[in-house]
Amino acid sequence: MASRDLYEVLGVSSGATAEEIKQAYRRLARDSHPDRNPGDPSAEERFKEAAAAYEVLSDPERRANYDRFGTAEAPSNPFDIFSAFFGDAGFGGFGPPSRSAASAGADVETVLQLDLAEAVFGGPQAVDVTLAVPCGDCEATGAAPGTEPVACADCSGTGQVRQVRQSLLGQMVTAGPCRRCSGLGEQIESPCRACRGQGRIRGERTYTLDVPPGVDTGTVLRLSGRGGVGLRGGPHGDLYVQVRTRPHPTLQRRGDDLMARLKIPMTEAALGSRVSLDTLDGPQELRIAPGTQSGQTMVLRYKGVPRGRGRGRGNLLVEIVVETPEQLDGEQTALLQELARLRGEDVESGGLRSRLRSTFSS
Repeated sequence: MASRDLYEVLGVSSGATAEEIKQAYRRLARDSHPDRNPGDPSAEERFKEAAAAYEVLSDPERRANYDRFGTAEAPSNPFDIFSAFFGDAGFGGFGPPSRSAASAGADVETVLQLDLAEAVFGGPQAVDVTLAVPCGDCEATGAAPGTEPVACADCSGTGQVRQVRQSLLGQMVTAGPCRRCSGLGEQIESPCRACRGQGRIRGERTYTLDVPPGVDTGTVLRLSGRGGVGLRGGPHGDLYVQVRTRPHPTLQRRGDDLMARLKIPMTEAALGSRVSLDTLDGPQELRIAPGTQSGQTMVLRYKGVPRGRGRGRGNLLVEIVVETPEQLDGEQTALLQELARLRGEDVESGGLRSRLRSTFSS
């Protein structure tokens, strides 16, 4: 599918002046900004499309190439060939950064604390961050209300300063960001008091993050275009969210499996029973077989952590811990002694008498 005409993107004619192009871009960028259209992917696409169109049409040389060849770069450019051999840095690092790169916002990092169930099953989570946001007083222009930025006198609004010098290879053209305007192509004669000409201030934002099932501590999730806003309406950076999982009172995670310990009385282990175990999927009834020993493990299949990509879930491994009764009363003690007598067990002396008798009789 062919890309749209850049003039059509900004809604101006091919003969539009630089000021008309600038005003059209500001209007589109303001109306389609992601902060003003949360949850609208089409608005974000319009914002990026407008920024890309303005990046070309605001540069006289790139605009001339576009008008002539239909592309921002002229064909068979010797400096393109030079860059192909030696990279963008060349001999003197003359490959200039784009205007959008010079004014791009910073990436932001934050931490999201999740319960084990939230990490296992995923779902929407609210993320609160403090970051650079567009200044409302000047609508991110950096200029005091009632005024506007003006084209930089040193670079004529291009954001770049080019120099020609002689070298062993002949004339060498070098270009770099304009120092006066920091590559923005604009100067602020009357700075906005709220943002001091930056076009941005510190503010609070709340974003909704769709946490995928099965994340774990250390997982980093990225929200593209949700970082700090750039200088004077420049593009946003990205938001990186690091996941941390809170400890669970009864469950532990080992990869895709969950581990639990189930304590049962000696009598239930000997005689068998049915026990209810709380899991992340709700109460689960377990059948304790007669004669169950401490340390045995029961496997509840597919009650663990989702493996991702539709590969099912891990298991819940339940370790049985048989508890020995303490502080027996007289009746309970007598019953256990009778059980020991019936089983031929000498519990009064801990079995020592029987073992000694066996040793000396051999």
